[in-house]
Amino acid sequence: MKKVLFITFLIAIRTIALCQSSLASDPNWFIKPYANFAAIIQHRSSMGNLITGYPKTYELNIVKPTLGNKLWQIENNLPDIGLNLSFVDYANPKELGYGIMVAPFVEIPLNKKQRTRRLYLRLCWGSAFMTKHFDLKENQKNGAIGSMYNAYVQFKWFWHIPINKNVRFEPGFMFSHVSNGRAQSPNLGLNIFGVGAAFNFNITKKPTPSIEKIDSSTKSKSRHEFTVLNSYGVNDGEVHGKKYLTACMSFGYNYNKRNTHKFGLGFDVFYEQNYVKDLRESNLPTDNAFQQLRYGPKICYSYNIGCISLPLEMGAYINQPITPDGSFYHKIGVRYMGKKGLMLGFGLRTHFAVAYCFDYGIGYRLPLGK
Repeated sequence: MKKVLFITFLIAIRTIALCQSSLASDPNWFIKPYANFAAIIQHRSSMGNLITGYPKTYELNIVKPTLGNKLWQIENNLPDIGLNLSFVDYANPKELGYGIMVAPFVEIPLNKKQRTRRLYLRLCWGSAFMTKHFDLKENQKNGAIGSMYNAYVQFKWFWHIPINKNVRFEPGFMFSHVSNGRAQSPNLGLNIFGVGAAFNFNITKKPTPSIEKIDSSTKSKSRHEFTVLNSYGVNDGEVHGKKYLTACMSFGYNYNKRNTHKFGLGFDVFYEQNYVKDLRESNLPTDNAFQQLRYGPKICYSYNIGCISLPLEMGAYINQPITPDGSFYHKIGVRYMGKKGLMLGFGLRTHFAVAYCFDYGIGYRLPLGK
């Protein structure tokens, strides 16, 4: 699990570097300390014993503005990119302990027209180190976090309020999630919602270079495209139990409504050792490969930030004699879209609020026409 999340973080950092490099770049850098006051969302009744107070989050953010020399920057209203370092006190040192997070992010202005006060959305995904997690002998009550190393997701909505040329005040509210995607049980996850504020300091104060050329290499080659993605992951069936392989072959059609938005339909075929075990325990036939599969159609949406795609998908199983996970599944993730059609993906599959597995995939997208 530790190696998997470290590789995930390196992929995210490398993706941001690829999107930011080439042509001219804004020379300015910002330092942004942030603090908030939050509450743990009790999405399961069994988590009640873990909530003993109000968590506090302290952040140090390193921020770099984009210049507008790339098409994806213009399409996203000249966002900021950066690295987030967080420390979270979950107000339960004995059972939940503390969280240390490292995650890259992008902050997108939600108002196309520049204003004195402007609303932003932060999208952040990285890794979390938890000082306390489930332990069969010493920490049996912690059903939220089953491993030391986890994935970290944060969404933040905040306002830019300039104080002077070099300092901004940024009040807002945030939502964050920590879990290991059921790579190690138990894994209810920790969701917190809070309000807070930051001060953004310009530490370089250099003049912005002029733009001579706009790089449009991330522009979609066609409004219509076909995709195929093969991904693999692991699922922990029970506490300290065996790890089970999960595999998925995904086929999809996407319509590029705008270069930043994709809508589509698809079809997923799943092979999961954990599900095959459930079939056998129910005395159902598993004699051939077809009987061991789950599959179903899905609807898809992706928000694209240059070479980064953020998919959101919902599907329905149409072939499952037993329903241990219900009838519907959901996927969120991050994908790197190469210029030649190569796709690299990292995602989380859930059944509503219950995580099923993280998976890693490689695939290809084929433009249909021009």
